[in-house]
Amino acid sequence: MTASIFAPTKMGPHSLQNRVVMNPMTRSRADVDAVPTPIMAEYYGQRGTAGLIVTEGTAPSPNGRGYARTPGLWNDAQVAGWTPVTAAAHAKGAKIFAQIMHTGRVSHAGNMPEGAKIVAPSAIALAGQMYTDAAGMQDYPVPQEMTEADIQQAKAEFVTAAKNAIAAGFDGVELHAANGYLLEQFISPDTNKRVDGWGGSVANRSRFLLEVAQEVVAAIGGDKVGVRISPYGMASGMAAYAEVDETYLALMARLAEIGLIYVHLVDHAAMGNPAIPAEFRAKLKAAWPRTFIVGGSVDAASAQAAVDAGAADLVGFGRAFIANPDLVARMQAGASLAAPDSATFYTPGEKGYTDYPALG
Repeated sequence: MTASIFAPTKMGPHSLQNRVVMNPMTRSRADVDAVPTPIMAEYYGQRGTAGLIVTEGTAPSPNGRGYARTPGLWNDAQVAGWTPVTAAAHAKGAKIFAQIMHTGRVSHAGNMPEGAKIVAPSAIALAGQMYTDAAGMQDYPVPQEMTEADIQQAKAEFVTAAKNAIAAGFDGVELHAANGYLLEQFISPDTNKRVDGWGGSVANRSRFLLEVAQEVVAAIGGDKVGVRISPYGMASGMAAYAEVDETYLALMARLAEIGLIYVHLVDHAAMGNPAIPAEFRAKLKAAWPRTFIVGGSVDAASAQAAVDAGAADLVGFGRAFIANPDLVARMQAGASLAAPDSATFYTPGEKGYTDYPALG
Protein backbone atom coordinates (compact mmCIF):
# COMPACT_ATOMS: atom_id res chain seq x y z
CA MET A 1 0.00 0.00 0.00
CA THR A 2 1.47 3.36 -1.01
CA ALA A 3 1.23 6.43 1.15
CA SER A 4 -1.85 8.64 1.09
CA ILE A 5 -1.70 11.67 -1.21
CA PHE A 6 -2.33 13.67 1.97
CA ALA A 7 0.74 12.34 3.80
CA PRO A 8 4.06 14.23 3.85
CA THR A 9 6.65 13.21 1.26
CA LYS A 10 10.01 14.28 -0.20
CA MET A 11 10.91 15.75 -3.56
CA GLY A 12 14.67 15.42 -3.52
CA PRO A 13 15.80 17.70 -0.67
CA HIS A 14 12.39 19.41 -0.46
CA SER A 15 10.02 18.25 2.29
CA LEU A 16 6.41 18.51 1.07
CA GLN A 17 3.42 18.52 3.40
CA ASN A 18 1.47 16.29 0.95
CA ARG A 19 1.56 14.97 -2.62
CA VAL A 20 -0.94 17.53 -3.93
CA VAL A 21 0.40 20.02 -6.49
CA MET A 22 -1.32 23.24 -7.49
CA ASN A 23 -0.82 23.31 -11.24
CA PRO A 24 0.29 26.49 -13.02
CA MET A 25 -2.71 28.51 -14.24
CA THR A 26 -2.69 31.87 -16.00
CA ARG A 27 -4.85 34.30 -13.98
CA SER A 28 -3.79 37.71 -15.43
CA ARG A 29 -3.71 39.70 -12.18
CA ALA A 30 -0.28 41.35 -12.51
CA ASP A 31 0.01 45.05 -13.33
CA VAL A 32 0.84 46.62 -16.70
CA ASP A 33 4.56 46.38 -15.94
CA ALA A 34 4.32 42.63 -15.20
CA VAL A 35 4.78 43.27 -11.47
CA PRO A 36 2.84 40.91 -9.15
CA THR A 37 0.08 42.69 -7.21
CA PRO A 38 -0.80 42.33 -3.52
CA ILE A 39 -3.88 40.23 -4.31
CA MET A 40 -1.57 37.65 -5.87
CA ALA A 41 0.09 37.12 -2.48
CA GLU A 42 -3.36 36.65 -0.95
CA TYR A 43 -4.38 34.19 -3.70
CA TYR A 44 -1.33 31.95 -3.41
CA GLY A 45 -1.35 32.19 0.39
CA GLN A 46 -4.96 30.99 0.48
CA ARG A 47 -3.86 27.89 -1.45
CA GLY A 48 -0.69 27.29 0.56
CA THR A 49 -1.88 23.97 2.02
CA ALA A 50 -0.77 22.28 -1.22
CA GLY A 51 2.47 20.34 -1.00
CA LEU A 52 3.86 22.18 -4.02
CA ILE A 53 2.56 25.27 -5.79
CA VAL A 54 3.71 25.96 -9.35
CA THR A 55 2.88 29.55 -10.26
CA GLU A 56 1.21 30.84 -13.37
CA GLY A 57 3.49 31.20 -16.38
CA THR A 58 5.91 34.04 -15.71
CA ALA A 59 7.79 35.80 -18.49
CA PRO A 60 11.60 35.78 -18.42
CA SER A 61 11.77 38.93 -20.56
CA PRO A 62 9.62 41.50 -22.38
CA ASN A 63 9.88 39.32 -25.51
CA GLY A 64 8.41 36.39 -23.60
CA ARG A 65 5.31 38.14 -22.24
CA GLY A 66 2.54 37.11 -24.63
CA TYR A 67 -0.62 37.58 -22.58
CA ALA A 68 -2.33 40.54 -20.94
CA ARG A 69 -1.47 41.18 -17.28
CA THR A 70 0.86 38.23 -16.83
CA PRO A 71 3.79 38.61 -14.41
CA GLY A 72 7.51 38.72 -15.14
CA LEU A 73 10.82 37.90 -13.50
CA TRP A 74 13.25 40.10 -15.42
CA ASN A 75 13.67 43.13 -13.12
CA ASP A 76 13.98 44.19 -9.49
CA ALA A 77 10.43 45.54 -9.21
CA GLN A 78 9.07 42.13 -10.22
CA VAL A 79 11.33 40.37 -7.71
CA ALA A 80 10.00 42.72 -5.02
CA GLY A 81 6.43 41.97 -6.12
CA TRP A 82 6.97 38.21 -5.92
CA THR A 83 8.60 38.27 -2.48
CA PRO A 84 5.34 38.57 -0.50
CA VAL A 85 3.84 35.83 -2.69
CA THR A 86 6.51 33.30 -1.75
CA ALA A 87 6.29 34.38 1.90
CA ALA A 88 2.51 33.83 1.91
CA ALA A 89 2.83 30.34 0.40
CA HIS A 90 5.60 29.38 2.82
CA ALA A 91 3.54 30.62 5.79
CA LYS A 92 0.99 27.88 5.03
CA GLY A 93 3.68 25.23 4.56
CA ALA A 94 3.80 24.97 0.75
CA LYS A 95 6.90 24.82 -1.39
CA ILE A 96 6.54 27.15 -4.38
CA PHE A 97 8.23 27.03 -7.81
CA ALA A 98 7.95 29.82 -10.39
CA GLN A 99 6.98 28.61 -13.84
CA ILE A 100 9.16 30.37 -16.40
CA MET A 101 7.14 30.73 -19.60
CA HIS A 102 8.44 32.36 -22.77
CA THR A 103 5.43 32.47 -25.07
CA GLY A 104 7.35 32.76 -28.35
CA ARG A 105 4.87 33.10 -31.23
CA VAL A 106 1.86 32.86 -28.86
CA SER A 107 1.86 36.61 -28.42
CA HIS A 108 0.70 40.00 -29.60
CA ALA A 109 2.38 43.41 -29.48
CA GLY A 110 -0.68 44.73 -27.63
CA ASN A 111 0.32 42.63 -24.60
CA MET A 112 4.03 43.41 -24.68
CA PRO A 113 6.18 46.28 -23.41
CA GLU A 114 7.33 48.84 -25.96
CA GLY A 115 10.41 47.64 -27.84
CA ALA A 116 9.70 43.93 -27.34
CA LYS A 117 9.55 41.65 -30.35
CA ILE A 118 7.70 38.42 -31.09
CA VAL A 119 10.24 35.69 -31.78
CA ALA A 120 10.02 31.99 -32.61
CA PRO A 121 12.19 29.24 -34.12
CA SER A 122 10.54 29.85 -37.51
CA ALA A 123 8.40 32.60 -39.00
CA ILE A 124 5.15 30.63 -38.81
CA ALA A 125 2.12 32.38 -37.35
CA LEU A 126 -0.27 30.58 -35.01
CA ALA A 127 -3.77 30.35 -36.51
CA GLY A 128 -6.51 32.23 -34.71
CA GLN A 129 -6.64 35.22 -32.38
CA MET A 130 -5.59 36.31 -28.92
CA TYR A 131 -7.04 38.83 -26.47
CA THR A 132 -5.48 42.25 -25.86
CA ASP A 133 -6.75 44.74 -23.27
CA ALA A 134 -6.47 47.71 -25.66
CA ALA A 135 -8.01 46.26 -28.82
CA GLY A 136 -9.85 43.08 -27.86
CA MET A 137 -9.30 40.01 -30.04
CA GLN A 138 -6.50 40.30 -32.59
CA ASP A 139 -4.95 37.92 -35.13
CA TYR A 140 -1.69 36.30 -34.13
CA PRO A 141 1.15 38.04 -36.02
CA VAL A 142 3.90 36.28 -37.92
CA PRO A 143 6.85 35.99 -35.49
CA GLN A 144 10.43 36.89 -36.36
CA GLU A 145 12.60 33.84 -36.97
CA MET A 146 15.21 33.88 -34.22
CA THR A 147 18.78 34.69 -35.16
CA GLU A 148 21.68 33.02 -33.38
CA ALA A 149 21.94 36.16 -31.24
CA ASP A 150 18.23 35.94 -30.38
CA ILE A 151 18.66 32.33 -29.30
CA GLN A 152 21.61 33.11 -27.05
CA GLN A 153 19.71 36.09 -25.60
CA ALA A 154 16.64 33.95 -24.85
CA LYS A 155 18.77 31.35 -23.07
CA ALA A 156 20.34 34.09 -20.95
CA GLU A 157 16.86 35.43 -20.13
CA PHE A 158 15.82 32.07 -18.67
CA VAL A 159 18.93 32.07 -16.49
CA THR A 160 18.29 35.62 -15.26
CA ALA A 161 14.66 34.79 -14.47
CA ALA A 162 15.72 31.68 -12.53
CA LYS A 163 18.21 33.67 -10.45
CA ASN A 164 15.57 36.33 -9.84
CA ALA A 165 13.11 33.64 -8.72
CA ILE A 166 15.54 32.44 -6.05
CA ALA A 167 16.11 36.06 -4.98
CA ALA A 168 12.32 36.43 -4.58
CA GLY A 169 12.19 33.44 -2.23
CA PHE A 170 11.02 30.73 -4.61
CA ASP A 171 12.13 27.16 -3.85
CA GLY A 172 12.81 26.59 -7.54
CA VAL A 173 11.59 27.09 -11.10
CA GLU A 174 9.66 25.07 -13.64
CA LEU A 175 10.72 25.40 -17.28
CA HIS A 176 7.53 25.55 -19.35
CA ALA A 177 8.30 23.27 -22.29
CA ALA A 178 4.62 22.43 -22.84
CA ASN A 179 1.41 23.85 -24.33
CA GLY A 180 2.95 25.24 -27.50
CA TYR A 181 5.22 27.92 -26.00
CA LEU A 182 8.78 28.74 -27.07
CA LEU A 183 10.57 25.69 -25.66
CA GLU A 184 8.05 23.35 -27.30
CA GLN A 185 8.05 25.42 -30.49
CA PHE A 186 11.69 24.39 -30.88
CA ILE A 187 10.90 20.72 -30.15
CA SER A 188 8.04 20.31 -32.64
CA PRO A 189 8.80 19.83 -36.37
CA ASP A 190 5.52 21.64 -37.11
CA THR A 191 6.81 24.92 -35.64
CA ASN A 192 10.56 24.46 -36.14
CA LYS A 193 11.51 24.40 -39.83
CA ARG A 194 15.10 25.52 -39.27
CA VAL A 195 17.94 24.05 -41.34
CA ASP A 196 20.76 25.06 -38.98
CA GLY A 197 21.98 23.41 -35.78
CA TRP A 198 18.71 24.25 -33.98
CA GLY A 199 16.40 22.37 -36.36
CA GLY A 200 15.93 19.27 -38.48
CA SER A 201 16.81 16.21 -36.41
CA VAL A 202 15.25 15.25 -33.08
CA ALA A 203 18.57 16.09 -31.41
CA ASN A 204 18.77 19.53 -33.00
CA ARG A 205 15.15 20.40 -32.19
CA SER A 206 15.68 19.30 -28.57
CA ARG A 207 18.87 21.31 -28.22
CA PHE A 208 17.32 24.63 -27.15
CA LEU A 209 15.43 23.10 -24.21
CA LEU A 210 18.45 21.05 -23.18
CA GLU A 211 20.82 24.02 -23.27
CA VAL A 212 18.34 26.20 -21.34
CA ALA A 213 18.00 23.42 -18.74
CA GLN A 214 21.76 22.98 -18.51
CA GLU A 215 22.42 26.69 -18.03
CA VAL A 216 19.62 27.17 -15.49
CA VAL A 217 20.85 24.14 -13.50
CA ALA A 218 24.39 25.57 -13.57
CA ALA A 219 23.01 28.87 -12.22
CA ILE A 220 20.73 27.68 -9.38
CA GLY A 221 21.20 23.89 -8.97
CA GLY A 222 19.31 20.90 -10.36
CA ASP A 223 17.34 20.36 -7.17
CA LYS A 224 15.66 23.70 -7.87
CA VAL A 225 14.67 23.03 -11.50
CA GLY A 226 11.72 21.10 -12.94
CA VAL A 227 10.26 20.92 -16.44
CA ARG A 228 6.73 20.71 -17.79
CA ILE A 229 6.06 18.72 -20.97
CA SER A 230 2.94 17.97 -23.02
CA PRO A 231 3.60 15.27 -25.64
CA TYR A 232 0.45 14.63 -27.68
CA GLY A 233 -0.87 18.01 -26.51
CA MET A 234 -2.94 20.27 -28.75
CA ALA A 235 -2.58 23.66 -27.05
CA SER A 236 -1.48 26.67 -29.13
CA GLY A 237 -1.40 24.84 -32.44
CA MET A 238 0.51 21.77 -31.29
CA ALA A 239 -0.20 18.24 -32.56
CA ALA A 240 1.39 14.81 -32.34
CA TYR A 241 4.01 13.97 -34.97
CA ALA A 242 5.80 10.84 -36.16
CA GLU A 243 8.80 11.08 -33.80
CA VAL A 244 6.96 12.28 -30.70
CA ASP A 245 7.70 9.18 -28.59
CA GLU A 246 11.34 9.07 -29.69
CA THR A 247 11.72 12.79 -28.99
CA TYR A 248 10.42 12.76 -25.43
CA LEU A 249 12.12 9.53 -24.37
CA ALA A 250 15.42 11.00 -25.58
CA LEU A 251 14.63 14.22 -23.69
CA MET A 252 13.94 12.23 -20.50
CA ALA A 253 17.38 10.65 -20.67
CA ARG A 254 19.20 13.93 -21.30
CA LEU A 255 17.23 15.96 -18.73
CA ALA A 256 17.90 13.26 -16.16
CA GLU A 257 21.64 13.54 -16.86
CA ILE A 258 21.44 17.34 -16.50
CA GLY A 259 19.96 16.74 -13.05
CA LEU A 260 16.48 18.27 -12.98
CA ILE A 261 14.43 17.48 -9.86
CA TYR A 262 11.11 16.71 -11.57
CA VAL A 263 9.17 16.20 -14.77
CA HIS A 264 5.61 17.56 -14.81
CA LEU A 265 3.52 15.77 -17.44
CA VAL A 266 0.49 17.66 -18.75
CA ASP A 267 -2.57 15.45 -19.30
CA HIS A 268 -5.56 17.39 -20.62
CA ALA A 269 -7.66 14.31 -21.40
CA ALA A 270 -10.17 15.43 -18.75
CA MET A 271 -10.72 18.61 -20.78
CA GLY A 272 -11.46 16.69 -23.98
CA ASN A 273 -7.98 16.47 -25.48
CA PRO A 274 -6.61 13.17 -26.78
CA ALA A 275 -5.20 11.00 -24.00
CA ILE A 276 -1.48 10.31 -23.86
CA PRO A 277 -1.14 6.60 -24.79
CA ALA A 278 -0.88 4.56 -21.59
CA GLU A 279 2.12 2.56 -22.78
CA PHE A 280 4.02 5.74 -23.62
CA ARG A 281 3.14 7.33 -20.27
CA ALA A 282 4.53 4.27 -18.52
CA LYS A 283 7.75 4.54 -20.56
CA LEU A 284 8.15 8.20 -19.60
CA LYS A 285 7.69 7.39 -15.91
CA ALA A 286 10.12 4.45 -16.12
CA ALA A 287 12.70 6.65 -17.85
CA TRP A 288 12.64 9.33 -15.15
CA PRO A 289 14.77 8.66 -12.04
CA ARG A 290 13.39 11.38 -9.79
CA THR A 291 10.01 12.96 -8.97
CA PHE A 292 7.33 12.47 -11.63
CA ILE A 293 4.28 14.76 -11.48
CA VAL A 294 1.12 14.17 -13.48
CA GLY A 295 -1.10 17.24 -13.87
CA GLY A 296 -4.78 17.13 -14.70
CA SER A 297 -6.17 15.03 -11.85
CA VAL A 298 -9.96 15.00 -11.76
CA ASP A 299 -10.48 14.16 -8.10
CA ALA A 300 -8.81 12.73 -5.01
CA ALA A 301 -9.70 9.14 -5.94
CA SER A 302 -8.07 9.28 -9.38
CA ALA A 303 -5.06 11.06 -7.90
CA GLN A 304 -4.65 8.39 -5.22
CA ALA A 305 -5.07 5.67 -7.85
CA ALA A 306 -2.26 7.19 -9.93
CA VAL A 307 0.08 7.18 -6.93
CA ASP A 308 -0.98 3.65 -5.91
CA ALA A 309 -0.30 2.40 -9.45
CA GLY A 310 3.16 3.97 -9.51
CA ALA A 311 2.11 6.25 -12.38
CA ALA A 312 2.91 9.44 -10.43
CA ASP A 313 4.79 10.57 -7.34
CA LEU A 314 2.88 13.86 -7.03
CA VAL A 315 -0.51 14.75 -8.51
CA GLY A 316 -1.50 18.12 -9.93
CA PHE A 317 -4.85 19.88 -9.70
CA GLY A 318 -5.73 22.98 -11.71
CA ARG A 319 -9.22 24.43 -11.91
CA ALA A 320 -10.30 22.74 -8.68
CA PHE A 321 -7.86 25.04 -6.86
CA ILE A 322 -9.45 28.17 -8.37
CA ALA A 323 -12.78 27.85 -6.53
CA ASN A 324 -11.47 25.82 -3.58
CA PRO A 325 -8.63 27.61 -1.81
CA ASP A 326 -8.79 24.85 0.83
CA LEU A 327 -8.87 22.06 -1.77
CA VAL A 328 -6.62 19.73 0.24
CA ALA A 329 -8.85 19.90 3.33
CA ARG A 330 -12.01 19.48 1.26
CA MET A 331 -10.70 16.40 -0.52
CA GLN A 332 -9.42 14.92 2.73
CA ALA A 333 -12.85 15.41 4.33
CA GLY A 334 -14.71 14.09 1.29
CA ALA A 335 -16.51 17.43 1.04
CA SER A 336 -18.09 18.68 -2.17
CA LEU A 337 -16.08 21.08 -4.31
CA ALA A 338 -17.21 24.52 -5.43
CA ALA A 339 -17.29 25.15 -9.20
CA PRO A 340 -15.14 27.95 -10.64
CA ASP A 341 -16.59 30.85 -12.60
CA SER A 342 -14.90 30.72 -16.01
CA ALA A 343 -15.97 34.31 -16.78
CA THR A 344 -13.48 35.58 -14.17
CA PHE A 345 -10.50 33.33 -14.97
CA TYR A 346 -8.54 36.17 -16.62
CA THR A 347 -10.26 39.37 -15.45
CA PRO A 348 -8.53 41.96 -13.22
CA GLY A 349 -9.33 42.26 -9.53
CA GLU A 350 -10.46 40.13 -6.59
CA LYS A 351 -13.72 38.80 -8.09
CA GLY A 352 -13.31 35.14 -9.00
CA TYR A 353 -9.78 35.23 -7.60
CA THR A 354 -9.49 35.77 -3.86
CA ASP A 355 -13.20 35.80 -2.94
CA TYR A 356 -13.90 32.05 -3.07
CA PRO A 357 -14.66 30.99 0.54
CA ALA A 358 -13.06 28.16 2.44
CA LEU A 359 -15.32 25.56 4.09
CA GLY A 360 -17.02 26.79 7.24
